[in-house]
Amino acid sequence: MAINNDSSSSARAADEETPLLRHNDNSKLPNGNGDNVQQGSSEQVVLPQEMSPRRLYITLASIYVGVFLGALDSTIIATLSAPISTSFNSLSLLSWLASAYLIANAACQPLSGRLTDIFSRRTGLLVSNILFAAGNLMCGLAMSEWNMIAGRVVAGMGGGGLMAISTFVGSDLVPLRKRGLIQGLGNVCFGTGAGLGGIFGGWVNDVWGWRVAFLAQVPFCLLSGGLVWWFVNVPAKKSDKSKLSRVDFLGAFTLLVTLVLLLLGLNSGGNVVPWTHPLILVSLPLSAVALCAFVYVELYIASEPVIPVRLLLNRTVAAACLCNWFTTMVTFMILFYIPIFFQVKGVSTTASGMRLIPQSVGASIGSLGCGLIMNHTGKYKALSIGVLTSFCLGTGLLSTLSLYAPDWPGYIYQFLIGLGYGGMLTVTLLAVISAVDHDHQAVITSATYAFRSTGSSIGVTIASAVYQNLLVSSLHDKFDGLPGAEKEIRKIRDNFDELKHLPKGWEHGVKDSFALALRGVFLTALGIAVLGAVCGSFMRQHTLHKTLARRQSDATV
Repeated sequence: MAINNDSSSSARAADEETPLLRHNDNSKLPNGNGDNVQQGSSEQVVLPQEMSPRRLYITLASIYVGVFLGALDSTIIATLSAPISTSFNSLSLLSWLASAYLIANAACQPLSGRLTDIFSRRTGLLVSNILFAAGNLMCGLAMSEWNMIAGRVVAGMGGGGLMAISTFVGSDLVPLRKRGLIQGLGNVCFGTGAGLGGIFGGWVNDVWGWRVAFLAQVPFCLLSGGLVWWFVNVPAKKSDKSKLSRVDFLGAFTLLVTLVLLLLGLNSGGNVVPWTHPLILVSLPLSAVALCAFVYVELYIASEPVIPVRLLLNRTVAAACLCNWFTTMVTFMILFYIPIFFQVKGVSTTASGMRLIPQSVGASIGSLGCGLIMNHTGKYKALSIGVLTSFCLGTGLLSTLSLYAPDWPGYIYQFLIGLGYGGMLTVTLLAVISAVDHDHQAVITSATYAFRSTGSSIGVTIASAVYQNLLVSSLHDKFDGLPGAEKEIRKIRDNFDELKHLPKGWEHGVKDSFALALRGVFLTALGIAVLGAVCGSFMRQHTLHKTLARRQSDATV
């Protein structure tokens, strides 16, 4: 077991037997890849002892149970949003079901890297499993839409930890050269959960009702927590300071305020209240002020920042984070609006859930395939261009879908999107980890998750604004002046079942309005996908080492 403070930048090569703590405080040193990165100061990074393959796979399997559950839950809610909103007679609840989870997810994921550095990965995973189980229990028993939203917030806090911390553990235990392969396996678990979630959620809703879809997850969350307790044992960073004194409370608070105000304003504008409402005019500017405060705290006040913002100046880190941000916006726009497209066509909730499978299959293949290629070649730059091209192509083709055409072209387009997104996740993870020293890998991974989780929230809110505004505008253009039009349009917005009971002569016009709104969502997604591809092209190629200590001698291809 070794202790590492600036392993890859030291002049003297280190191995698993060498204490690597340095007492000099160089704020910036080259990491051997052409970029400067900020170094740690007072903590000792304890490198885990190499595990046998059997023990490694048992450990990873125990954490990937949580990843599977989080992915299952994400597509369950995607296919159940419409029936849940209908149950509470409020289709406007649809965006809140997604955003409540994603806001909590976005708020907690950036904190998980730093907190688990201090309190250990095992503790973080246990807390995450408990929160995830409690949130699903609250959703299953919810008697009002506010109870439902509160449950999604609690589940989002837990789900964010399950996803992020599993990635930290993989980076703790596996050298960079093999890291892509292990991440690919983790993404296969994610893809399997995401694929089954839509089917499971739709089937349970059709047979027993949507509440059972949430309640059925609770015992599996408890099982996941038990496995983590027995098998996950990654040492926390060591320090002479107490654990609580090392927590950046001020930075965490300003980051939480920034995210909550930003996402509250984006989700409410044009959906719950007009964009000119005081809620929007106050929350968005205050979010910008809080962001400035967060940056100032992290740069000049926090001794051990929750996210070292100077690392974001690294070209590869910045490019990868922005690529994650834009492509995740697109993925969640598609995830939540493809099921609506198929439900407008008249298919059941179960059938619309099954139509998400191609995207999940593509993500699994893209992630695992990129992991295998990087393990063999040690290169990721060319891969990033290929997977982002696939992502943009599939997104652009979605806008050609028709409510009156066969379904099979949509399956191909979703597969291309999944292939690109899954590959992008693995490539950008390796890029950011290889661009910084070992002692920063958890916090910089947290930063990518922060971009990804805020991207998911912003994507859903942008899609909701485009969808709602285009749908309402088109319905009013087509039916204003007809008897009872205002009341009927309100019913169409708030209840999908109303599509089966439309006034005579309305069906074709209503479907055209939905088609226009959904095409607007997909074209918006295409523009954002192109931005993501442009950002990804700025990543540099860095060395993928073959040992945890990142010796230069192990870097040969």
